[in-house]
Amino acid sequence: MSPPKANHGPAPDKVRITRALISVSDKAGLVELGKALAARGVEILSTGGSAQRLAEAGVPVKEVSDHTGFPEIMDGRVKTLHPRVHGGILARRDIHAAAMAEHDIPPIDLVVVNLYPFEATVAKGASYDDCVENIDIGGPAMIRAAAKNHDFVTIVTEPSDYEAVMDELATNDGCTTLALRRRLAQRAYARTAAYDAAISTWLAGRLGETFPPRVTLSGSLAQTLRYGENPHQQAAFYVTGEARPGVATAVQLQGKELSYNNLNDTDAAFELVAEFEQPAVAIIKHANPCGVAQGSSILEAYKAALLCDPVSAFGGIIAVNRTLDAETAEEISKLFAEVVIAPEADEAARAVLATKKNLRVLLTRDLPDPAAPGMMIKHLSGGFLLQNRDSGRVDPAGLKVVTKRAPTAQELADLLFAFRVAKHVKSNAIVYARNGATVGVGAGQMSRVDSARIAAIKSGEAAKAAGLPEPLTKGSVVASDAFFPFADGLLAAAEAGVTAVIQPGGSIRDNEVIAAADEKGLAMVLTGMRHFRH
Repeated sequence: MSPPKANHGPAPDKVRITRALISVSDKAGLVELGKALAARGVEILSTGGSAQRLAEAGVPVKEVSDHTGFPEIMDGRVKTLHPRVHGGILARRDIHAAAMAEHDIPPIDLVVVNLYPFEATVAKGASYDDCVENIDIGGPAMIRAAAKNHDFVTIVTEPSDYEAVMDELATNDGCTTLALRRRLAQRAYARTAAYDAAISTWLAGRLGETFPPRVTLSGSLAQTLRYGENPHQQAAFYVTGEARPGVATAVQLQGKELSYNNLNDTDAAFELVAEFEQPAVAIIKHANPCGVAQGSSILEAYKAALLCDPVSAFGGIIAVNRTLDAETAEEISKLFAEVVIAPEADEAARAVLATKKNLRVLLTRDLPDPAAPGMMIKHLSGGFLLQNRDSGRVDPAGLKVVTKRAPTAQELADLLFAFRVAKHVKSNAIVYARNGATVGVGAGQMSRVDSARIAAIKSGEAAKAAGLPEPLTKGSVVASDAFFPFADGLLAAAEAGVTAVIQPGGSIRDNEVIAAADEKGLAMVLTGMRHFRH
């Protein structure tokens, strides 16, 4: 079916609101809006709970069933799906006046509708049938109709837009402007698109379809950013409504507005620190860890993490997985950091951090679950890649010892720690660790052997800065996020002083690498799982 051709004139700038239809699930601001409209002589049509709330507040209201002459039927499933409603919304005042008069269809100039709370119903774990019943039909139909006819009709889908409408009515003697109507129409279509996306995503999940034939992404604007990765790029932060604790759900306690890079790095830091059961700290720079440690306390972990690379830590992001205490806050305040993120901070810690006015402090209440399912998106030209979140974890019982010597209990603990960190380092990733702390990190190199050498060099520099007699990699273990394609990477780690190695295995030269480890007296275990992070 082809759409009708446009045969109308230009849209009027100002349209007087004489009749409004209000049907909302979210009653916030409803009474105030109703009173403002009634004070201007606007006839208000409404349904169900909205009509009751307005009437209780003394706002004159007419039930939609009285307007249409047809009762609500089918348990309320059919109440606004009527020509006298949709005709009043869709009619163009410049070319449909005769049809409106012939069928006694009065115009509806303002539509205020927000939808059944489908997303909230799903989020609280309601039954399948309850979720289906919370799929709105009449609401999206009215929203889309009003948005299409925005030349003459004002559509409002969010209580946050009530004030803008009331201001326009006050400024323009009861009229709205075309500019506002167009802006609200865009928001209306975005809302119905997001609503349909939530429904289709939920249904796909119930059907077990991880990758359905069509995927729609939706987000709400949380913050317009000063710029993107670079000052010449524009950027904004959108949230999806996912309840996962992190930067999207955190409360900012203090500090300047978060930047694009702050948000990206803080997310990386918090996801990493959540990997550990013991008190842990991660210090991130440019989305890569420059120091990670666990300890008997957050303070102990922070000091060990900072020791790994204190130079790179300057201006970094600090994430902790416990409530931040005053003593640790005192240590953190000695370093210039951009952001501190924690589940919570006690009052004494807050007082300490408050002295650093520009330091951004984020509190999340909880930690993200590293094993929880989720999807990751990477945009490409003309499309995007969609994959499961890397929630893979190595089972110690599944490790394969391939060298003559097996790791000691301490080496095994450090190997597992290092491999968890390597999961969060840009590939090719090499992580040296000792006593539950990173002592060298090599990230994002084109050659794995270069990552091994760079990490060792930085470890030596950190040891010299700390006044230690030898590099921190002496007596450490090493983790590689993917297999060693040649023995050279392992030999570089051996030169740095490692005693044990953890890596996925799977290279055609595994035997060559294992032989090199045996020759150096190293213990090596294979995980069978890699953690590429690009």
